[in-house]
Amino acid sequence: MRYDLFEQRKDAILLVARVLLMVLFVIFGWNKLTGFSGTVAYMATTGAPAPELSAIIAVVMELVVGLALMVGFYARPLALVLAVYTLGTALIAHHFWSMTGMVGYDNMIHFYKNVSIIGGLLFLAAAGPGKYSLDRK
Repeated sequence: MRYDLFEQRKDAILLVARVLLMVLFVIFGWNKLTGFSGTVAYMATTGAPAPELSAIIAVVMELVVGLALMVGFYARPLALVLAVYTLGTALIAHHFWSMTGMVGYDNMIHFYKNVSIIGGLLFLAAAGPGKYSLDRK
């Protein structure tokens, strides 16, 4: 009874949460796609393996999977896949423990931002996308 307000609006809240969680991925996935040569160059500076392949994977994961999660298409498995990808990007691109000064501090913020996003993706995988999704049953 205490949480009836949330239960009555659960599907709408899940939709808003899903969209907000994916905004970051879709925007940066689009930027990676439209500036692909710059994305490849950035991947090379981070030490990502096979920078061109890494850039393609980044575009697919961020833009394509991000859009799929926004509309709630295969939301549970894709949320888990995106969580693993997000962990990988944190470990490859934001290894603050090997940096010093402001660069290290900035990367620590980005690393823990990724950890928090992983938490949101795990919530999505557990809760499902709600009835306002392509996965609705």
